[in-house]
Amino acid sequence: MPMNRLTDIPSVGKAVEKDLRALGATSAKDILDIAPRAYEDRRTERRLSDADAENPVIYCRIEVTGKSFFPSRNGRTLRVECTDENGDRLSLLCFSRDYLDKMLPIGSLWYITAKVQRFKGVYSTASFEIKRNPAELLLGAIIPIYPLCGNLKQNQMRHIVRAVLDGFSPIPDELPADMYDRNGLLHHDRAYHLLHFPKETEDVENARRTLAFTELFMLELGISRKKTPQKETRSMMTEKEKALVASLPFNLTADQLKVLDEIRADLDSSRPMTRLLQGDVGSGKTLVAWISALHEISKGGQVAFMAPTELLARQHADGAAELMGRMGIRICFLTGEVKNRHRTLLEQALENGDADLAIGTHALFSGKIRFKNLRYVIIDEQHRFGVGQRDALKQKGRNPHILMMSATPIPRTLALTYYADQEISTIRTMPAGRIPVRTYLVSEKKRGDMFRAIDVEFKRSHQAYFVYPRIEEDGDSDLRPVTKMFEELKTIYPGVPSAMIHSRLDEDEKTRILDDFKHGRIKYLVSTSVVEVGIDVPQATCMVIEHSERFGLAALHQLRGRVGRSTLPSYCFLVFSDNLTEEGKERLGVMRMTTDGFLIAEKDLAIRGPGDITGIRQSGFMKLKHASLVTDQELIGLAKAEADRIASEDRGLLKAENAVLRKPEKEGK
Repeated sequence: MPMNRLTDIPSVGKAVEKDLRALGATSAKDILDIAPRAYEDRRTERRLSDADAENPVIYCRIEVTGKSFFPSRNGRTLRVECTDENGDRLSLLCFSRDYLDKMLPIGSLWYITAKVQRFKGVYSTASFEIKRNPAELLLGAIIPIYPLCGNLKQNQMRHIVRAVLDGFSPIPDELPADMYDRNGLLHHDRAYHLLHFPKETEDVENARRTLAFTELFMLELGISRKKTPQKETRSMMTEKEKALVASLPFNLTADQLKVLDEIRADLDSSRPMTRLLQGDVGSGKTLVAWISALHEISKGGQVAFMAPTELLARQHADGAAELMGRMGIRICFLTGEVKNRHRTLLEQALENGDADLAIGTHALFSGKIRFKNLRYVIIDEQHRFGVGQRDALKQKGRNPHILMMSATPIPRTLALTYYADQEISTIRTMPAGRIPVRTYLVSEKKRGDMFRAIDVEFKRSHQAYFVYPRIEEDGDSDLRPVTKMFEELKTIYPGVPSAMIHSRLDEDEKTRILDDFKHGRIKYLVSTSVVEVGIDVPQATCMVIEHSERFGLAALHQLRGRVGRSTLPSYCFLVFSDNLTEEGKERLGVMRMTTDGFLIAEKDLAIRGPGDITGIRQSGFMKLKHASLVTDQELIGLAKAEADRIASEDRGLLKAENAVLRKPEKEGK
């Protein structure tokens, strides 16, 4: 009898079917992908003296030595006294199991598995299973422990899995034959059997590795086959690009030059570019964006540069004007705050082709904005924009090239999976002369020492940031607010010019404050995390982050990146509270250990998992049952290499050895 539906499995009725569906199974075959959450090794007998706090489970033979009843909430409860073969005593507390009184006569021998606790030398348990035959308790084997829901029981789940394994055996392979030996994989029938009923402890990881690789490979293959092959092209710098590069007071890094070559080749190809540019804080991504924009502008195209906040957009507009304004590049700045006649003029300039480069926020993709010839879209801090917003801006042109930039680096193998449908460029090297920021962890008791150290920097005409997690006091919260600390810092540094900045200030006021800070008229800013990105003040050498344990690693790294942007020695002080959690200690330890954003991203991945690092949780396509994006970095690389090879050699999966890969497509139709 074929076994397709869940109810085709022996002993699975409507009630059990409902519970299995809650575990993620919609067909009988899906049962095999419900991996055990743990295993019990019952191959070796564990008597009462072997039980401890770490492993309180026993499996052994016992003898019934006595019985009694004791008062309980529901009347009385049976207590059965037993001893194991060492003579240690065990009390079975038989709540709602009075039938055991007749079943367990004194002097009878039984096999038991139980979770016990010890009190005054006597062991007791209310959670036990007892049988005459040791085989019924699966003694002598490694036992799977499954996730359950509803009324499912462990033994019931084991019987269901066994029935499905028998019903589908032999389970067909899902990969080309040569891929198994090349990647050290088990064949799928063996992998599924050992995942559920392993013979040795190492069988579990070997089986999981095969199934995890298969998941990752299928994901990568689907994306690789959708990519359009592109011929390698060699493009030259335009005169405008050469002029901008020649005007710089420094040389571009090797990574910047390499990335510019990659982007330029895409811009000159017939296929629209979709490329992710990732690089650490201060690595020079924005400069790369401006130079590449000139390449498209030189060909008569328009470029749109979108930033997530007006503050950041304005900073970029100022930087672009300083770099390219003298070259005759017509730049316009457009945000939601630009209104009335000024907005109308900007809209007309974009529509008539009188503006080459539009810099702004989400206002760039509003319905009224039209471009004459939008050829290139650059999106800064791309993870802060939804897919719909990015697509809306893309619709303003005819298949324009897209460059998405991220200053939140992610491990390469993770990037290859999340952004497998895009090309990826990476800038790792930092500009010459940069000195790594020295990071100090500061307890509450050491805040005074920190304030004195910063005062020394003020005497050297250097500047500082003080960042706090909230704007104002909030009830009983012990978090220091910006407004209160602004006044307190004035008493600590009397006569030192300062300003307060946060999200509630209007954009013009924020712009004025930042301009004063940039030109040295203000020595320190008291702020929320609004200064996280887009602020480049070379004389700022100190970053203080209060309640640093409340910030994620990515945010801490971005904030620290506001200093160390020159050849001056710079410092970051991470102030933490006394009730620091273990995870908080781990995060701050990472920050003190390294300034490498890629290494920090890997540590963040290990601590928190992948979801929030890339801001891609919204896509919802990474529902993996066996693979882990945290621990399977090597497998991701292997799976992608195999997928790229097949997509290159046999995109249509027409070769005989790849026939097995065509089956899922047929079943899905």
